[in-house]
Amino acid sequence: MSRITLFAAAAAAATLAFSLPAVTAFAQAPAANADALTDPAMKGPEVIAFIGLKPGQKVADIVAGRFVRAESQAVGPKGKVYAYEPDEIVKTHPEAMASVNKIIADPAYANVVALTAPTNAANLPKGLDAVFIRQNYHDLYDKFMGPADVPGFNKQVYAALKPGGVYVILDHADAAGTGISGTEGRHRIEEARVKEDVLAAGFKFDGESNILANPADDHSKFVFFPAIRGKTDQFLLRFKKPK
Repeated sequence: MSRITLFAAAAAAATLAFSLPAVTAFAQAPAANADALTDPAMKGPEVIAFIGLKPGQKVADIVAGRFVRAESQAVGPKGKVYAYEPDEIVKTHPEAMASVNKIIADPAYANVVALTAPTNAANLPKGLDAVFIRQNYHDLYDKFMGPADVPGFNKQVYAALKPGGVYVILDHADAAGTGISGTEGRHRIEEARVKEDVLAAGFKFDGESNILANPADDHSKFVFFPAIRGKTDQFLLRFKKPK
């Protein structure tokens, strides 16, 4: 095969990767069984500490998966983890529910409850201490999610949290000024846009962490490209429902 043919094949593969929204939710971790308890790169203990989870609390994990077991251990047997998989995710990623159900089947994680519902009618339990969404907030703007009513979704989260409860978002950073233009192609979102969205729902900004930041990421690459996968610049934001 000629060098030109090889280049053409590689270019075609890259184009195909950009055209597949179904890779959005579950192609980030390097190993199928890796999660916040087993993969140090996820900074599990630091993220849990940033969320502020304590024994006895109730947390909803949106597009649940990599942090469910860590959350379960953090809130303990008297707490509850609601592993929420939107119907739109389950449709495109049936393995999502299989992963959650595998956790629930383990007696060590008896405090985990699976929830499924459309994004625009999530019906999250009331009185939550925390809601966490990891690397999937940007997906709310993508076609395969409807797209979702993002302002409405954030208001659902607000209504589900108890006063003083927190909404924590971790996602792949996009360049300043890009807004939501990179959610479909690069699977990134501008940090400022997330803040704007969430504050509009009535939340107060409560803090941020740079534990998953990477200044070497120039924000131009598709997050699943081998050169940047697992090493993207990520922001971690915490918002609080006023008391």
